Amino acid sequence: MKVLAIGDLIGNAGIKKMKSVLGKLREKEQIDFTIVNAENSAEGMGITKKNFEDILEANIDVITMGNHTWGKKDIFQFIDHPKLLRPANYARGVVGKGYNIYNLNNKKIAVINLIGRVDMGVLSENPFIVIKDILKEINKKADMIFLDFHAEATAEKIAMGYFLDGKITAMFGTHTHVQTADEKILPNGTAYITDVGMTGPKYSVIGMDIEASLKRFETTLPERYKIATGECIFNGVIFDIDDNTNKIKAIKRVLNTM
Repeated sequence: MKVLAIGDLIGNAGIKKMKSVLGKLREKEQIDFTIVNAENSAEGMGITKKNFEDILEANIDVITMGNHTWGKKDIFQFIDHPKLLRPANYARGVVGKGYNIYNLNNKKIAVINLIGRVDMGVLSENPFIVIKDILKEINKKADMIFLDFHAEATAEKIAMGYFLDGKITAMFGTHTHVQTADEKILPNGTAYITDVGMTGPKYSVIGMDIEASLKRFETTLPERYKIATGECIFNGVIFDIDDNTNKIKAIKRVLNTM
């Protein structure tokens, strides 16, 4: 089985790019299951009903979120959809699901969404404690477990990878929008990458218009962010799993710039 995780979708441009790449990529790599982070799909912040429907049209299996989960009020119309996950370590009682288990080819695939606490500007529970509780809940209920850890700090992501090594199938980081070249299989068998990157405008500052971004840094004055235009890139990572053992055989980054 092959599982594809796609880096943060940036606006409608990112959704369009994903759709243009996905068909051929699925065929070429024989992808069985697809996870995409969509917290920036509403032109950089949150997700609208139309964004959600457009993404589902691409036959995506799971849509994960992050610090911009509540960026658009539309989300409350579909927050309970089984394919949508928000960070599991948001405050207890918050609407939506932090994880779910999906059935495919006689396999049970658990997908978990967590958010980091270092420099994220979001009040959340300790992700290390929350993930331990989740793993207890789904013990023996899932054949494979995948985690989207939406976090800023590289150290926090790396620490989480080693914390979960041998306990889950794979962990991939999102949020920084820059694909890292550290994909690996950790000593106890868990596949890991610090950040899968983004799917959105290539010539940009993490998806945003360059001039608007530079003005913010140069003047320190507030400047409204807007999505950059032009050519887009597609970032992702493919996890290749042994059907007999449910263990990772290989992890491969995807970078499409055409």
